[in-house]
Amino acid sequence: ETVEFMSDATTIPILLDGDTGYGNFNNVQRLVRKLEQRHIAGVCIEDKLFPKTNSFIKGTTQALADIEEFCGKIKAAKDIQYDDNFVVVARVEAFIAGLGLSEALKRAEAYHQAGADAILIHSARTDANEILAFKHEWHNRCPVVIVPTKYYSTPTKVFRQNGFSLVIWANHMLRASITAMQKAAKMLEKEESLVNLEKNIVPVSEVFRLQRVSELSKAEKCYLPNTNNSNASKPLFPYANYAIDKLKGANKELIRI
Repeated sequence: ETVEFMSDATTIPILLDGDTGYGNFNNVQRLVRKLEQRHIAGVCIEDKLFPKTNSFIKGTTQALADIEEFCGKIKAAKDIQYDDNFVVVARVEAFIAGLGLSEALKRAEAYHQAGADAILIHSARTDANEILAFKHEWHNRCPVVIVPTKYYSTPTKVFRQNGFSLVIWANHMLRASITAMQKAAKMLEKEESLVNLEKNIVPVSEVFRLQRVSELSKAEKCYLPNTNNSNASKPLFPYANYAIDKLKGANKELIRI
C-alpha cells in the first residue's frame, strides 16, 4: 500500500529496495507483478540469505546466497515482467561480506548474464577505493549503481568521471527528519511553548499543498450538489495526465549511462 501511495504522489521513476526478494524465485515473480501493477519503475534485490541484517551493523555475519540460486531469482523476475522498461537491479554484497574484488566481479558477471539490467555494488568502507576498483575492472558491461552512505566525502564528480550510472543517497531524508523531530521535541520539552518552534517549521498550508488539497476543492465544486459547476467540462486533475505522460518510457532513465 505504501508503494502504491508513493506511485500516486510522484511523476518520477521509483526503484524499490526489494531486500532478498522476500523468498525464492516464486516470491520474486509475485513481487515484480505487483510492482508493475503499481507503475513502479524497477526493483533492486540483493544476494544475501534470509533472514538478513543491515550491511552496516557491526559484528554481524553477512552470509551470501548461492550464485546459481540468485541468478534464478533474476531470471524469474525478467521472465515475468510485461513492461519492457521495468528494471531489475542486482545488488552485490561481496565487499560487505569481506570476500574481495574477485568474488564481487564473479557475482556481478553471473547476475549480468542472468539478465540483470544493472549491478549495484555495495561497500562499507569510508573511502571509495573498493567501488572504484570494481568499476575499473567492470568497465561498461552494464550500468553500475552505488550507495555512498559510508564514503560520503567522495565528490560526486568522481562518480561521474568513472562512469557510474546512478547514485542513491539512501537514508539521508530519513536521518534528516529524525534530527529535526528530535530538536523539536527537545525544544517543546524545555520551553513548553510553540513560539520559538513555529518559526522553524513549515506552515500547515505547506502540508495542504503537498497533499494537493486544492484539487479536492475543485472537485467538490464540480461534483457536490448546490455548488458552482461551471468548471465541469474542464479537466480537474491535470496532474494525473502529466503523471501518465511522464511514466511512459521513463523507467530506463534510472540506469542509462
